[in-house]
Order: sequence, then C-alpha cells, then structure tokens
Amino acid sequence: MQQWWRDAVLYQVYPRSFADSDGDGVGDLAGVTARLDHIRDLGADGIWLTPFHPSPWADGGYDVADFRDVDPLLGSLDDFDAMVRAAHERDLRVVIDLVPNHTSEAHPWFRAALAAGPGSPERDRYVFRDGRGPNGDLPPSNWRSTFGGPAWTRVPDGQWYLHFFAPEQPDLNWNDPGVREEFRDILRFWSRRGVDGFRIDVAYGLVKDLAEPLRDLVLVEGGRNEDIAANPDHPLMDRPGVHEVYRDWRRVLAEFDPPPTTVGEVWLPAERRIRYTRPDELDQTFNFDFLLTPWDADAYRRVIDASIADADAVGTVPTWVTNNHDLVRRVSLLGLPPGTDPRAWLLADGRDPVPDLDLGARRARSLALLALALPGSAYLYQGEELGLPEVADLPPDALEDPRWRRSGHTDKGRDGARVPLPWTVGGPSYGFGEGGSWLPQPEGWGRWSVEAQEGDPDSTLSLYRRALARRGDFAAEPALAWDPDLDRGAVLAFWRGPEVLVVVNTGPDPVDLPPGEVMVASADLGGTLPGDGAVWLRRPRA
Repeated sequence: MQQWWRDAVLYQVYPRSFADSDGDGVGDLAGVTARLDHIRDLGADGIWLTPFHPSPWADGGYDVADFRDVDPLLGSLDDFDAMVRAAHERDLRVVIDLVPNHTSEAHPWFRAALAAGPGSPERDRYVFRDGRGPNGDLPPSNWRSTFGGPAWTRVPDGQWYLHFFAPEQPDLNWNDPGVREEFRDILRFWSRRGVDGFRIDVAYGLVKDLAEPLRDLVLVEGGRNEDIAANPDHPLMDRPGVHEVYRDWRRVLAEFDPPPTTVGEVWLPAERRIRYTRPDELDQTFNFDFLLTPWDADAYRRVIDASIADADAVGTVPTWVTNNHDLVRRVSLLGLPPGTDPRAWLLADGRDPVPDLDLGARRARSLALLALALPGSAYLYQGEELGLPEVADLPPDALEDPRWRRSGHTDKGRDGARVPLPWTVGGPSYGFGEGGSWLPQPEGWGRWSVEAQEGDPDSTLSLYRRALARRGDFAAEPALAWDPDLDRGAVLAFWRGPEVLVVVNTGPDPVDLPPGEVMVASADLGGTLPGDGAVWLRRPRA
C-alpha cells in the first residue's frame, strides 16, 4: 500500500501565531481547530504542529517542560484530542514536533538534577562537567551555542551543563538508558492519541562524544555545515550512535497500525543527511538544500537532480520546503538583491536595501508551482499561501527570539516570520483574535488576509488552491523527466508523467511556450511565459 506521506502536502502550523480562540493574544489549539477548514480548502493533506507543550517559552516552545501535556496558554489535552478528531474528520493527518535533544530548565528532571548535585543519577540524564582552570572557572570545552556565546552554563555548586541552544535548554545525555526509555514512552503516548507522525527537532544532534578529555572544536563563522566541514568528526553533531536511536524508534512506532511517520530536521550536507532515511531509520528529512537555493535555474537543476538521486538511493522520496518558522519569509528574500545578508538586512529593519516585494511575490508564486510539481512531498509554512512578507521592523522590545539577546543584539532572530496571521481585512488583530497579538502586526497587514484574497482569482491564495487541486493529477507519478527542448538557460522545464509539462522562467525576459491546456499559471501568459513566471501545461509528451 502506498505510504500516505510519499506525495503529501503538509501545512506547518505555528500555534501561537495561527488563530487565537480566547482573546488573550496568543494562538491556541482551539484556534487551530476552528480554522482547519482553511487548511482543508487549501488542499493540504495534513498539518505539522510546532511545539504546544508546557514551556517557559524561552525559545518559541522548543524548551519543553512536560512532553506529555499541553501548555495552558494553548489549551489542554482535551483540546488536543478534539483538534486531532476534527482534523481526521476532514481527512487531514496530524504530525507533531518532538524535541529530544534537550528539555527546558523548568523540566522536573533538570530541577532534580540541580538539587541532587554532582555525580548523581539525576545529573546523568544531562551533560554536567567540571570546569577547566585552577578553580574550574572556565567552561569544560570551547563549544559554542547555536544562539551565540558558550555552550556551557555554570551552576551554583561549580559544575557546568551543556546546552547546544539557549541556557534555558539543557541538553539531554542520550548515553543514559532512562532518557532513551523516556522517549520511547513519549512516542507511544502521542501515537495512542492518534497522531500520524513526528517531526524530530535537531535530529542529528542527540548523541554526543563525551569521552574525557572533551575535544575542543575548530571554531569557524557560519552555519552548521561550516562547523561540520571544519570538524568532520564533530563531537556534538551527526555522531554514529544517533542512527541506533532511530532504528529503535522505528521498532517502537511499528507497534501501531499504520506506524506514524517520521521526518527529521537534519542540517547536514546531503551525503550525511541521507543516512538518516535508510530503510530502518527515519522516513524523511527536510531538504534544506532546496530551501536555501537562490533564484537561479542552474542551481535549482543541480539541487533537484541531487535530491531525487539521494532519496532514490535509500528508498525514500525528496521533501520540498520553501519557507519555515526559522527563516526570512521567501517573498521578502526573493525581492532582495543577490548576495544580501538576511541577518544584516533584518538589523536594518528591512530598509537597507528595501526589498522589491512585487518581484519577490512573482518569484515566490513561481517557486510554489515549482516545489508543488516535484516528485515527493511538500511542506508549506502558514502564511505562505497568502504571500506574506517578513515583518522586518519589529521593535527591539517586542523581540522574543533568544538569538537577539544571546548574540549581543547582532542577530534579530526569527520573530519576523512568526507574526500572527491576518484572517480579515480589518478588525481586532486582523481576525487573529479579539485581544491583540503577542507579536505586533504591522499596519495594513489585512491586505494579505484570507478575507482580502478569498474572492480574487489572481490572489496568491487562489493560486495555491488551484495548484493543490490539480497536483493530484500527477502527484503519484514517481519520476521527473527534463524536457530536452525547453530546459535550458534560465528556463526549467520538466515532465510529470505522460502529459503534464512544468515550465519555470527564472530570468527577466518572457519566453515562448508550446501549445497546451493551462492547468495553473503564476501570472497572465498572453502566449508567452513572463519573466519570473511558472506554468503547468497539459499536453501530449512527444
């Protein structure tokens, strides 16, 4: 039987910013339930829900204090169960985030570890070490936090604990059998409640090399791939032992019929990332190579070919992602000059340079048609279907992302992609809720609202609905074939099955098109495909 996720489109919901049912300014699970018809009518196959668990919200909910409950700000377990039932009544699958690398500092385990002291079993659930130097005043190693600053924080008794992210997120010790058993039980807990899958946060980071003495890293500037390149045998990332964790999880999930699916967040070079999707491990990983590809046909060709080949090699399918809650929204990014540093641009409140949002919107619409036409599964981020731009000018006192503080105010962080959705043209919080919004919505936010786009056949919302409705015509076709006549230069052209031709023009000039029935187009054609435009055509393949 075909596994449902192999050609599915999943809609990512960031609950705090999706819909607020009780007027407290924070989105919640009841708000998700109330707006599920929007996701169904869009044509998605399911939702991926980012963390909704009890949390101090030091890192957007990724600092979990209780893995088996719902934060009271977002509702209750009854609200979660009601949401799952409502989703399933609409034939929508439910995938939830699982955060196994760390807990919140408010988690009972960590509180017990602090109270128990050095050498205790409670501390063995985390990574505690004595410091270096005469009095242990220096961190145990030179490891850095992803959010800036050292990856170690000292506690009153003099020991230090490891945190790959913020100090409020102490890393778990996956060498401890109790940690492994805990997450087996967490998988079973949510699977029994009817979830259809798990998205695994920092899936490449659980197992660490903690052999004494701890190895210092070669420190480099850049992202995670740069760290791996400088430290191929990295002590914190992509350790060989992590694969046994996922083999174990696969056995746990096989207890359910059908087994919940798994998709991993794996920020690694492709040749290392594909190991996570071998037949006895995870089902999928996010394709960040595609997500980070610039608006360039040659770059897309290389990434598409490599992604399909990599997935085929291990028996899975590629994933296609164009936005998420951690990156600048694509409409703004695609309207910036090539080479613009998004971090510097955000620090300038989005004014240096000023993005060409019309250009960005044209490209984002075409990118959507490209991603949705490719074989495999696609992941959409809430608001992408509305063409939302980044809110780059959030005031400093509104920022909640720990990157802002931990970086010494040199990284504005991810809040600009998390501003609550506009549902209506006007009214309180543009329909998000009756009591304001936890991040300020910009003036005029309603121009991108569902209400504003609902009846407009040229709107981005209408484009997504048409594309997802027609995607079923070819989504089950496993192969992609480049067109030998049209695919060249700035034009991407490929076939999905015997009669669907996809053409994407990444250049500025219009190009001629062959005859055929226009299934979906990102812009008016007028006999040619305009620059930065895309189209799906139905015509017999020669």
